[in-house]
Amino acid sequence: MADLFSVTAPLAVRFPDGSRDILAERMAWRWGLVYLPPFWTGLPVAEALRFLPGPLRGDGPWKVGDAVVTVLGCHGTDAELASRWAEWQDYLHQHPDYPDPETLHELMQTHARRRFA
Repeated sequence: MADLFSVTAPLAVRFPDGSRDILAERMAWRWGLVYLPPFWTGLPVAEALRFLPGPLRGDGPWKVGDAVVTVLGCHGTDAELASRWAEWQDYLHQHPDYPDPETLHELMQTHARRRFA
């Protein structure tokens, strides 16, 4: 498939306990990956930012430590996550002031330094 950070399709993560989340925004971070879930804008960035520790492996699906990242909808559609993604897309269309990619990267980097140093 592709590098985890060049894929433009929506991505989901499955944790070892079976829970799942959506990676609305993501970036590589020391020893893993940091991401923001949908509707992170309702929280301070420091609270919303999540860290997946571990080496990044694969080319789709990807592994980050013990978590598995897949394209949302692949290998058995998850209706709940797909619906949440659609709601997030609606939200983004209604909020043209959403930060641009460069600003998001800076925000995530700043808060990751503070929380996950």
